[in-house]
Amino acid sequence: MDVTHLAAVDSTRAARVLSQVRSARLAGQPAPVAPRPVIERSWERMMRSGVDPDHDVRADPLSREEVQRRRETTVLRHVLPVLREGLLAAADVAHHIMVVADEEGRVLWREGSPPVLRRADGLGFELGADWREDVVGTNGLGTPAVVRRPVQVFASEHFVRSQAGWTCAGAPLTDPRDGRLLGVVDVSGPLETMHPATLSWVGSVAKLAEARLREMHTESLERLRAVAAPVLARLGGRALVVDPDGWTAAVSGMPYARRVALPKSLSAGPRWLPALGLCSVEPLAGGWLLRVADDEPGSRGPARIVLDLRQARHWSVEVIGEAGSWARELSPRHAELLYLLAVHRSGRSASGLAGDVFGDPARTVTVRAEMSRVRRYLGAFLEHRPYRFAEAAEVEVLLPDDPRDLLPHSTAPAVNRQRRSATAP
Repeated sequence: MDVTHLAAVDSTRAARVLSQVRSARLAGQPAPVAPRPVIERSWERMMRSGVDPDHDVRADPLSREEVQRRRETTVLRHVLPVLREGLLAAADVAHHIMVVADEEGRVLWREGSPPVLRRADGLGFELGADWREDVVGTNGLGTPAVVRRPVQVFASEHFVRSQAGWTCAGAPLTDPRDGRLLGVVDVSGPLETMHPATLSWVGSVAKLAEARLREMHTESLERLRAVAAPVLARLGGRALVVDPDGWTAAVSGMPYARRVALPKSLSAGPRWLPALGLCSVEPLAGGWLLRVADDEPGSRGPARIVLDLRQARHWSVEVIGEAGSWARELSPRHAELLYLLAVHRSGRSASGLAGDVFGDPARTVTVRAEMSRVRRYLGAFLEHRPYRFAEAAEVEVLLPDDPRDLLPHSTAPAVNRQRRSATAP
């Protein structure tokens, strides 16, 4: 039997059936129907942990001062407008309340229908209350935090008897930076307000809130990138700028990695980082500058740079040196630019490259922007004024067997000249 469908059609009968199911399971007897798997597993956890199904056990609520402190420090405060806009208006009309708890199950916000709020007070569903599953049993705040997915809890699916007159639907809110649980948003109301679409509704709004957090993270990385660009432009060797969680804003002289594992408490000075080895760590506004030790070209001996243009759409550059090697796949434009610099080892000015690529020496702004991106990963191996490979570097270009297959996408005048000269009799 689909209890959720039955509840939408006849909530009274569904509540009666679920009460029989709960009583049978607690008594160790066969139930008239099987509980939903997510509920059954939660009940099993409750019985193992010793939660009393017939008596409330309420932890002391947090003080108003502590609730306010947590509100001001949790990331959830940034998505509260999204949750309110998506849930509150409809919740009030449907005689529901919206409840937001932090990762410890403490209720930080509780808004919605005033009569329902008053009824919630009688359950201890109040600000600062502890609604973890192992404290108050299966419920719409604590259970989603455990299973890490949206859960609807209807009537006697609640493990503790006093909550059987309620219907709740909750969804976890996770930090997109590291997947850490931030809290849970829940819509709850009296039994007769149950609707089968509530769970999808709450889950969708939770996803919107997480999307807002992703946007905020992207914005913070962009701000950090603006700080990082002039810093990295002055440095040689391998270096990168990351935010406090290790997400990369910019790199120089090494391939881009989305994130670097950082110790929980990072401080300035020489530090060993698993992905990078020994680094010099320096604070920046909004993040850290990580400079990989012993990375000046002179200290590593000459490097070998291999520009592989043999396979269309799979162009790459590989840097091989005493400190190891790394490779990066190239965009069509970067493949063009690096090929032209390999042909002109003495270097090319911005206007010279603009003429080579676009046939228009005036398009220097575009060239400088692209070369700035190239230098983020080639760093000290690529010099400027004029743009050129470092003198100490050995540059090898791997070309396709048929010269006509050289950068076949390219319409750059200089590349066309190279194709013609290679195929000339």
